[in-house]
Amino acid sequence: MSLLDLAPVIPVVVIDDVETAVPMARALVAGGLPVIEVTLRTAPALRAIARIAAEVPAATVGAGTVRRSEDIAAALDAGASFLVSPGTTLSLVEAMDASGLPYLPGAATASEAMALAERGVKELKFFPAEAAGGVAYLKSLRGPLPDVRFCPTGGIRLTTAPDYLALPNVGCVGGTWLTPEDALAAGDWARVEKLAREAAALR
Repeated sequence: MSLLDLAPVIPVVVIDDVETAVPMARALVAGGLPVIEVTLRTAPALRAIARIAAEVPAATVGAGTVRRSEDIAAALDAGASFLVSPGTTLSLVEAMDASGLPYLPGAATASEAMALAERGVKELKFFPAEAAGGVAYLKSLRGPLPDVRFCPTGGIRLTTAPDYLALPNVGCVGGTWLTPEDALAAGDWARVEKLAREAAALR
């Protein structure tokens, strides 16, 4: 099954303390969101992926903010199940393809989406979603690119996610609102689970 069809929202998570990774993942899964993108923006990110992969079997954990082939190798070693990049270069998409993992390469323009579709990659991350044109832009891409589907990420909230999910070329959205920094710092897993439950109910 496609990554885009596993849940209506993929939590996009920044981990500052590796000890929060497992309880956070368990709360997201309990709330109905089993697919988790841990961004490679912090030092503990790879260890967090490894911990979630080992200790939360119900979670499908992937590596986000993948920018270089070295990131892909490290994500594989950590046990990541998928890869997500903010944008795409030729060398990066070749490396992601060679990894054998499902991946969502980033695209923000029609030309980028067309270049990826030419390679047979038709499930993409649309980033930064709100800044790049949002719902109206994705709606306009549907006509010329009917075979391409997106996971828009960037600036999306619980209140705006339904507008994206209503589009036929959107499979899911990525969201950072599910794991607020203060909730992670306080260990407020009930709040994380509640946020996940609200998001899971969008579909």
